[in-house]
Amino acid sequence: MGTLQNMIQRDKNLARLLLVFVVTFAICVALKGSLFLSVSNFQSMGKQFPEFGLLAIAMAFTLFTAGIDLSVVAVANLCAVLMAKFLVANAAGADGGSVASLILIACVMALIIGMLCGALNGLLIGVVGITPILATLGTQALFMGCAIVLTNGSTLGGLPPQLSASMNSNVAGIPVTILIFVVFAAIAAFIMSQTTLGYKLRMLGTSVKASTFTGFSNIKLYVYNYMLSGVLSAVAGIIMLGRFNSAKADYGASYLMEAILIAVLGGVDPYGGKGNMSGVIVAIVIVQMVSSWLNMYEGISNFYRQIIWGALLIFVLIYNYVINEREKKKAMKG
Repeated sequence: MGTLQNMIQRDKNLARLLLVFVVTFAICVALKGSLFLSVSNFQSMGKQFPEFGLLAIAMAFTLFTAGIDLSVVAVANLCAVLMAKFLVANAAGADGGSVASLILIACVMALIIGMLCGALNGLLIGVVGITPILATLGTQALFMGCAIVLTNGSTLGGLPPQLSASMNSNVAGIPVTILIFVVFAAIAAFIMSQTTLGYKLRMLGTSVKASTFTGFSNIKLYVYNYMLSGVLSAVAGIIMLGRFNSAKADYGASYLMEAILIAVLGGVDPYGGKGNMSGVIVAIVIVQMVSSWLNMYEGISNFYRQIIWGALLIFVLIYNYVINEREKKKAMKG
């Protein structure tokens, strides 16, 4: 409890986010009451947010270095498609133990593929010198194109039921996908706040020249940073594959906007160097609450979601700009 209070006192953005969380929760309860507070709703929320939550954390890593990764959803889908192809080709007719081993091998394969995709992004940015938004826009098209070719533009099904059963199961009433999210979110938070790599990534985001003069290898940092993004995207792809029990090149198309929104809402500065993972995690829960609340209104079509997230992102960017300018003026007067 004392640790949380210290974090709130040190981080004004986290304090604002917790206030937004409380207000949002109160509004949802006031408008939808027992329907929102039902156990089934919370379990549904728990099964929905892990994949886009992991993509948001992946996005946050790249924003820390004043970059961006527009390929996160494409990486997730490519990993899911390759996993599906591998399992369909090898799991047919296999016994339960063999299927479990094949699923484990497929998951490891997906993580390696995600890491390689991230490394490609890092090399394009660090070695070739391509602007992150253009480099990842190009790889987004590349990875999505590969997934489309592998699937012929259709949906891959016929997966072993054990994968879906495990991903949609609960442990002591808690969805397995939440447990996976918690593990990787904790690792991400530890890397950014407690490791030398996290410190170096912040330094790189604050100033490329300062990072160079300090003696850091910026190329390695870019590669490591985007590899972390790739691994987190691969985990999101594994969850998506298990939850939907199928793979397709364009699953989760709206997740890209949500990932950027959550990272910025969570206090990560798009110009790099500022923010923390605790704010991002609170923002993930806030966005999921709003999404679940919107789902309870049949008159609000899913087609309006992109408008809502886009408008909210613009509002958050403007709000952060106003707050930052105000703090700069206070610092100059002081």
